Amino acid sequence: MTYPLGQWQQIIARDPGHSTRYVERFRMLAAQGHDLYGEARLIDAMVGRESAILDAGCGPGRHAGYLAEAGHRVVGVDVDPTLIAAARADSPGPLYVVADLAGLTLPPEAPAAFDAILCAGNVMGFLHPATRVPVLAGFASLLAPTGRAVVGFGAGRGYAFDDFAEDAAAAGLAVESRFSTWDLRPFTADAGFLVAVLTRP
Repeated sequence: MTYPLGQWQQIIARDPGHSTRYVERFRMLAAQGHDLYGEARLIDAMVGRESAILDAGCGPGRHAGYLAEAGHRVVGVDVDPTLIAAARADSPGPLYVVADLAGLTLPPEAPAAFDAILCAGNVMGFLHPATRVPVLAGFASLLAPTGRAVVGFGAGRGYAFDDFAEDAAAAGLAVESRFSTWDLRPFTADAGFLVAVLTRP
């Protein structure tokens, strides 16, 4: 099945240099000593050692690389070949795959199921609305029975948090917990960011 292009694909189609500037921005932030790994630390704290982890929309690989260095079996997936090339260069260790999260098929060397799925970086906000439920259903199909998917994205990106919860339910996932930040501050009605922990009911 062919899915419509998401916002990220549309951006790089209009501006092929966008991805390279994105990579260089995060390389600069890392060189300046900024903490870029909070999301990965949360996932590391949620799983046992040597867990199978999918970084869905891994970008240039900073979270995937951190989790691989922590001893986990990590697969990073991104639709952007430029970002995957940077991930392989800067954060080696994980298995990196260039693929769309909608209709995702992983190579045979990837784990069959994942103890955790991380979807950070406002990935959900970049998806075409028609692909939101298929992407979440893909997460559900890839989770181990006791696995959890952790999805974070900001408000004001055309994807209401209540709509996300409805889509998750339609995809076969339950919202176990909601927070307003990656350091797990309480979620409130006026929160500008959502970190949702999803499970297979």
